[in-house]
This record gives sequence, structure tokens and C-alpha cells, in this order.
Amino acid sequence: MDVKEAGTSLDSIISSFNTRITELQELVIGRNNENRPFFRLAVYPASSITDLTAVDASLKAMELQVQAIKDRLRDEIEAIPKAKKLIDASLRQQKKLQSMYSYVPSNFPDRVAPSNLESSKSLMSETSKQCTNFGSEKHEEEPAAPPKEKKGRAPPPLWFITIDELDSLSSYMRGRLTLEKVNAAINDMATYAEANAQLIAAPKKKLAENVWERALEIRDIAMTGGVKGKHFFLETDIKGPALKLDNTGRAILTVLRHLGRISEIRIGHHRVIILSKPQ
Repeated sequence: MDVKEAGTSLDSIISSFNTRITELQELVIGRNNENRPFFRLAVYPASSITDLTAVDASLKAMELQVQAIKDRLRDEIEAIPKAKKLIDASLRQQKKLQSMYSYVPSNFPDRVAPSNLESSKSLMSETSKQCTNFGSEKHEEEPAAPPKEKKGRAPPPLWFITIDELDSLSSYMRGRLTLEKVNAAINDMATYAEANAQLIAAPKKKLAENVWERALEIRDIAMTGGVKGKHFFLETDIKGPALKLDNTGRAILTVLRHLGRISEIRIGHHRVIILSKPQ
């Protein structure tokens, strides 16, 4: 119930009570004059005088109810500003959560190296054991060299797009793309770039022969002027799960080029896609 409607109802109740009070006052006057036989017989019958006590009790009970209603209305009115502040705080929190959710892709596939890397690792582990057994006597005579510190390579960046960036695109460019699809594709591209970075950093003895040929090719591309020091992948690396070489995948690449997340160059017969920092 609205506060104004509750006030109107309360005024109506009070008006009714005032009318009853006026009637009761007249009855009280009659009770005060009950010792006057003529007045008692002329104005009020004997039965009405006997009901005055019950009426008085009912009136007091009604007055207590009215007071309780007033107290409750006062408490409700005092609580309105606090409720408004709570609603405003909840709306602000909702906007923050929606903004955070827009940056999160719908899925997070694990970043794994290609399967041939895994097979080469198992193969090289057996080879390393054999080499260790073969040259154990020689290593016992020579002092152990201190381990070289490996320079850590930063993982590929994940520059997800926002809902505002997606809405800024023209309708023909955006098409049916959603924020979740585009950000999931960005996650896939980082996975491809990380796999290439592992190929570049892996020593020859840890790679199979067919993988080593690809690693040499990737290293040559990585030393090219426009690619050196950057995270990249090839168009042939695109194999899903979110980004594929279909109409949707090409539309996503077009959008990401437009938003400055990727750039492309052609090196030999390869189309190289470089992860770029948004401006």
C-alpha cells in the first residue's frame, strides 16, 4: 500500500472514531445525570445506560489499535530512505557485475601444445635415459656445470573485446556475432600462439624430425622484421574449437582486425596473424 493511500485510510478511520466519540460523550452526559429520574426516563432508556461500560471498553481498544497503526506507519515511512539507498547500491553492483561478465568468454579451453609435441616429449625422455647411461662414466670425471637460467617468455596476451566495442561496429560487419563467440576465438588464438612459442623455444633434441622441420619454418617466420618479438600464429593453425576457417571464423578475424586486436602479413606462402595490443 502507498503511503498516501495509507494516510487517507487512517484519516477516514479517525473521522469515524471522532463521530463515535461524540456519541459516547452524549451518553456520558446521560450517565452523569442518571440520578435525576426525570432526565433518565425522558432522554435515555434504562437499557442504554447498562451498555456504557462495554462501549467504553470497546472505545479504549479501538484507540489502542489506531495508535498501533500510527506507530507502524511511522516505522514504514522512516524505512523508505534506507530502502531507496539499498536499491541504488544493488543497481550499481548489478552494473559492475554485468560489465565484468562482458569481458569473460563463455568457455576457457585448456592451452595445450600440439599432439606431436607430446609424442616427441615421450620419445626424447627415452632417448635421454639412454644417453645418460651411455655417458655416465664421463660425467663422473667432469665437474657439473651450473644450470643456466632460463629466460621466461610471457604468455600470449588475452585482449578480450568489450560489449561497447562490439556495439560500435556496423551491423553488416557485426552480423550475428556475439561477445562470447569473439572472446572465445581470442582465447583460441592465444593457444595457437603459445604452441608456436613452445616450438621456437624447444631444442632440437626434444623434437621429432617432422616437428623439427616445422619448428625451423616457424623460427624463420619469427625472425622476420614485422614479426620478431611478437606472438603470432599461422592461418593453417586455425582448427577450433571456437575459431574455425568458415564464414563465422572469417567474420571474427575481420572484426578483430578492425578493432586492432590482430594484424596480418604474408611471408612466403603463409598468412601470418600477429596478436596486437589495442590502441
